[in-house]
Amino acid sequence: MLTEQRHELILKLLEENGSVTVTEMKEILDTSESTVRRDITALDREGRLVKVFGGAVAAGKNTVTAHEYTVAQKLTLNQKEKERIARYAASLIEPEDFIYLDAGTTTGYMLDYIEEKRAVFVTNAVAHAQRLVSMGMKVLLVGGELKASTEAVIGNQAMRMIQGYHFTKGFFGTNGVAKRSGCTTPDANEAMVKQTAMEQCKICYVLCDSSKFDQISSVTFASFSDPVFLTEKVIPGYEDYGNILTAIE
Repeated sequence: MLTEQRHELILKLLEENGSVTVTEMKEILDTSESTVRRDITALDREGRLVKVFGGAVAAGKNTVTAHEYTVAQKLTLNQKEKERIARYAASLIEPEDFIYLDAGTTTGYMLDYIEEKRAVFVTNAVAHAQRLVSMGMKVLLVGGELKASTEAVIGNQAMRMIQGYHFTKGFFGTNGVAKRSGCTTPDANEAMVKQTAMEQCKICYVLCDSSKFDQISSVTFASFSDPVFLTEKVIPGYEDYGNILTAIE
Protein backbone atom coordinates (compact mmCIF):
# COMPACT_ATOMS: atom_id res chain seq x y z
CA MET A 1 0.00 0.00 0.00
CA LEU A 2 1.33 3.43 -0.93
CA THR A 3 2.13 6.00 1.76
CA GLU A 4 -0.65 8.31 0.58
CA GLN A 5 -3.17 5.46 0.74
CA ARG A 6 -2.13 4.58 4.29
CA HIS A 7 -2.43 8.20 5.37
CA GLU A 8 -5.93 8.54 3.91
CA LEU A 9 -7.05 5.33 5.61
CA ILE A 10 -5.65 6.46 8.98
CA LEU A 11 -7.47 9.78 8.69
CA LYS A 12 -10.69 8.02 7.70
CA LEU A 13 -10.45 5.79 10.78
CA LEU A 14 -9.96 8.84 12.98
CA GLU A 15 -12.89 10.63 11.36
CA GLU A 16 -15.10 7.62 12.15
CA ASN A 17 -13.79 6.70 15.61
CA GLY A 18 -12.03 9.78 17.00
CA SER A 19 -8.98 7.73 18.05
CA VAL A 20 -7.03 4.67 16.97
CA THR A 21 -4.12 2.69 18.42
CA VAL A 22 -0.87 1.72 16.72
CA THR A 23 -1.83 -1.97 17.10
CA GLU A 24 -5.18 -1.40 15.41
CA MET A 25 -3.60 0.49 12.53
CA LYS A 26 -0.89 -2.15 12.13
CA GLU A 27 -3.54 -4.85 11.66
CA ILE A 28 -5.83 -2.81 9.42
CA LEU A 29 -3.00 -1.55 7.20
CA ASP A 30 -1.17 -4.90 7.24
CA THR A 31 2.18 -3.21 7.80
CA SER A 32 4.87 -2.91 10.47
CA GLU A 33 4.59 -0.98 13.71
CA SER A 34 7.54 1.24 12.73
CA THR A 35 5.77 2.20 9.48
CA VAL A 36 2.59 3.08 11.37
CA ARG A 37 4.53 5.24 13.83
CA ARG A 38 6.27 7.05 10.96
CA ASP A 39 2.90 7.69 9.32
CA ILE A 40 1.47 9.06 12.58
CA THR A 41 4.46 11.35 13.06
CA ALA A 42 4.22 12.65 9.49
CA LEU A 43 0.48 13.36 9.78
CA ASP A 44 0.95 15.00 13.18
CA ARG A 45 3.56 17.36 11.76
CA GLU A 46 1.12 18.28 8.99
CA GLY A 47 -1.51 19.04 11.63
CA ARG A 48 -3.88 16.37 10.30
CA LEU A 49 -4.01 14.38 13.55
CA VAL A 50 -2.61 14.55 17.07
CA LYS A 51 -0.05 11.93 18.08
CA VAL A 52 -0.59 10.47 21.56
CA PHE A 53 1.00 7.66 23.53
CA GLY A 54 0.16 4.38 21.76
CA GLY A 55 -1.69 5.89 18.82
CA ALA A 56 -3.42 9.02 17.54
CA VAL A 57 -6.55 11.10 17.99
CA ALA A 58 -8.39 13.27 15.52
CA ALA A 59 -7.08 16.80 15.28
CA GLY A 60 -9.38 19.27 17.00
CA LYS A 61 -11.00 21.83 14.77
CA ASN A 62 -8.99 25.03 14.80
CA THR A 63 -10.88 28.16 15.83
CA VAL A 64 -10.95 30.73 13.04
CA THR A 65 -11.61 34.39 13.76
CA ALA A 66 -11.08 37.76 12.09
CA HIS A 67 -11.75 39.72 15.29
CA GLU A 68 -8.99 41.89 16.68
CA TYR A 69 -8.84 43.26 20.21
CA THR A 70 -7.49 46.73 20.94
CA VAL A 71 -4.24 47.15 22.88
CA ALA A 72 -6.20 48.09 26.01
CA GLN A 73 -8.28 44.92 25.76
CA LYS A 74 -5.24 42.71 25.11
CA LEU A 75 -3.48 43.99 28.22
CA THR A 76 -6.06 42.24 30.39
CA LEU A 77 -5.83 38.89 28.57
CA ASN A 78 -3.51 36.19 29.99
CA GLN A 79 -1.32 38.81 31.64
CA LYS A 80 0.66 36.45 33.89
CA GLU A 81 1.40 34.10 31.01
CA LYS A 82 2.54 36.98 28.80
CA GLU A 83 4.80 38.35 31.53
CA ARG A 84 6.44 34.95 32.00
CA ILE A 85 7.08 34.64 28.27
CA ALA A 86 8.31 38.23 28.05
CA ARG A 87 10.81 37.70 30.87
CA TYR A 88 12.24 34.68 29.07
CA ALA A 89 12.39 36.55 25.76
CA ALA A 90 14.22 39.50 27.31
CA SER A 91 16.86 37.15 28.72
CA LEU A 92 17.76 36.15 25.14
CA ILE A 93 19.01 39.65 24.26
CA GLU A 94 22.81 39.80 24.20
CA PRO A 95 25.39 42.60 24.00
CA GLU A 96 25.63 44.24 20.57
CA ASP A 97 22.38 42.64 19.36
CA PHE A 98 20.48 44.55 16.67
CA ILE A 99 16.88 43.79 17.62
CA TYR A 100 13.59 44.12 15.77
CA LEU A 101 10.77 44.50 18.30
CA ASP A 102 7.28 44.01 16.89
CA ALA A 103 4.25 45.89 18.16
CA GLY A 104 2.06 44.02 20.62
CA THR A 105 1.30 43.56 24.30
CA THR A 106 3.56 40.56 24.92
CA THR A 107 6.53 42.22 23.24
CA GLY A 108 5.64 45.30 25.29
CA TYR A 109 5.97 43.33 28.52
CA MET A 110 9.56 42.54 27.48
CA LEU A 111 10.47 46.13 28.28
CA ASP A 112 10.00 45.43 31.99
CA TYR A 113 12.75 42.81 31.90
CA ILE A 114 15.38 44.01 29.41
CA GLU A 115 18.72 44.45 31.17
CA GLU A 116 21.14 44.55 28.24
CA LYS A 117 21.89 48.23 27.58
CA ARG A 118 24.21 47.79 24.58
CA ALA A 119 21.60 46.34 22.22
CA VAL A 120 20.06 48.56 19.53
CA PHE A 121 16.33 48.34 18.85
CA VAL A 122 14.19 48.94 15.78
CA THR A 123 10.43 48.89 16.37
CA ASN A 124 7.17 49.71 14.63
CA ALA A 125 5.47 50.43 17.96
CA VAL A 126 5.46 54.07 19.08
CA ALA A 127 4.79 53.13 22.70
CA HIS A 128 7.68 50.63 22.72
CA ALA A 129 10.02 53.25 21.28
CA GLN A 130 9.07 55.78 23.94
CA ARG A 131 9.65 53.27 26.74
CA LEU A 132 13.01 52.15 25.35
CA VAL A 133 14.25 55.72 25.00
CA SER A 134 13.24 56.47 28.59
CA MET A 135 15.32 53.43 29.62
CA GLY A 136 18.39 54.89 27.91
CA MET A 137 18.33 52.52 24.93
CA LYS A 138 19.25 53.40 21.36
CA VAL A 139 16.05 53.13 19.30
CA LEU A 140 15.11 53.50 15.64
CA LEU A 141 11.38 54.01 15.06
CA VAL A 142 9.93 52.72 11.79
CA GLY A 143 7.98 55.34 9.85
CA GLY A 144 4.67 54.93 8.05
CA GLU A 145 0.94 54.76 8.77
CA LEU A 146 -0.04 54.37 12.44
CA LYS A 147 -2.77 51.78 12.97
CA ALA A 148 -5.07 52.89 15.80
CA SER A 149 -6.23 49.54 17.23
CA THR A 150 -2.80 47.93 17.63
CA GLU A 151 -0.68 51.14 17.72
CA ALA A 152 1.58 49.57 15.07
CA VAL A 153 3.22 51.42 12.19
CA ILE A 154 2.35 49.73 8.89
CA GLY A 155 2.46 50.37 5.13
CA ASN A 156 4.93 50.47 2.26
CA GLN A 157 7.13 53.12 3.87
CA ALA A 158 7.58 50.93 6.94
CA MET A 159 8.46 47.89 4.84
CA ARG A 160 11.00 49.78 2.74
CA MET A 161 12.74 51.03 5.87
CA ILE A 162 12.81 47.56 7.43
CA GLN A 163 14.27 46.02 4.25
CA GLY A 164 17.37 48.15 4.74
CA TYR A 165 18.22 46.51 8.07
CA HIS A 166 19.71 43.15 9.03
CA PHE A 167 18.67 42.08 12.53
CA THR A 168 20.42 39.57 14.77
CA LYS A 169 17.11 38.75 16.48
CA GLY A 170 13.47 39.64 16.06
CA PHE A 171 10.67 39.33 18.62
CA PHE A 172 7.13 39.14 17.23
CA GLY A 173 3.56 38.88 18.41
CA THR A 174 0.82 36.83 16.77
CA ASN A 175 -2.94 36.42 17.04
CA GLY A 176 -2.91 32.71 16.34
CA VAL A 177 -0.68 29.70 15.65
CA ALA A 178 -1.61 26.43 13.94
CA LYS A 179 0.49 23.73 12.30
CA ARG A 180 -0.97 24.14 8.83
CA SER A 181 -1.79 27.87 8.87
CA GLY A 182 1.34 29.04 10.70
CA CYS A 183 1.35 32.46 12.38
CA THR A 184 -1.70 34.57 11.59
CA THR A 185 -3.04 38.06 12.22
CA PRO A 186 -6.32 39.79 11.21
CA ASP A 187 -4.83 42.65 9.17
CA ALA A 188 -3.11 42.10 5.79
CA ASN A 189 -1.03 45.28 6.06
CA GLU A 190 0.25 44.36 9.49
CA ALA A 191 0.99 40.83 8.27
CA MET A 192 3.13 42.22 5.45
CA VAL A 193 5.21 44.30 7.87
CA LYS A 194 5.73 41.28 10.14
CA GLN A 195 6.72 39.09 7.19
CA THR A 196 9.14 41.72 5.87
CA ALA A 197 10.80 42.10 9.27
CA MET A 198 11.10 38.33 9.73
CA GLU A 199 12.91 38.05 6.42
CA GLN A 200 15.54 40.47 7.74
CA CYS A 201 16.15 38.56 11.01
CA LYS A 202 18.83 35.98 11.64
CA ILE A 203 16.63 34.43 14.36
CA CYS A 204 12.89 35.04 14.74
CA TYR A 205 11.09 34.51 18.04
CA VAL A 206 7.29 34.54 18.24
CA LEU A 207 5.93 35.25 21.73
CA CYS A 208 2.76 33.22 21.99
CA ASP A 209 0.83 32.23 25.10
CA SER A 210 -0.89 28.84 25.08
CA SER A 211 -4.35 30.27 24.35
CA LYS A 212 -3.23 31.21 20.82
CA PHE A 213 -2.31 27.71 19.70
CA ASP A 214 -4.80 26.15 17.28
CA GLN A 215 -6.27 29.59 16.68
CA ILE A 216 -6.37 30.93 13.12
CA SER A 217 -6.75 34.56 12.11
CA SER A 218 -7.29 35.99 8.63
CA VAL A 219 -3.76 36.33 7.21
CA THR A 220 -0.65 34.13 7.51
CA PHE A 221 2.66 35.98 7.94
CA ALA A 222 4.96 33.02 8.69
CA SER A 223 4.83 29.25 8.30
CA PHE A 224 4.85 27.12 11.43
CA SER A 225 8.43 25.94 10.79
CA ASP A 226 9.97 29.40 10.31
CA PRO A 227 10.25 30.97 13.79
CA VAL A 228 11.06 29.78 17.30
CA PHE A 229 7.98 29.96 19.53
CA LEU A 230 8.24 31.11 23.13
CA THR A 231 5.32 30.01 25.30
CA GLU A 232 4.60 29.47 28.99
CA LYS A 233 3.82 25.74 29.12
CA VAL A 234 3.89 22.52 27.15
CA ILE A 235 1.14 22.58 24.51
CA PRO A 236 -0.77 19.29 23.97
CA GLY A 237 -0.20 18.06 20.44
CA TYR A 238 2.94 20.17 20.02
CA GLU A 239 5.32 18.33 22.38
CA ASP A 240 7.59 16.94 19.66
CA TYR A 241 8.38 20.19 17.90
CA GLY A 242 11.89 21.49 18.47
CA ASN A 243 11.01 25.09 17.61
CA ILE A 244 8.79 25.57 20.68
CA LEU A 245 10.57 26.75 23.83
CA THR A 246 8.83 26.85 27.19
CA ALA A 247 9.59 29.65 29.65
CA ILE A 248 10.80 28.19 32.95
CA GLU A 249 10.42 30.29 36.08
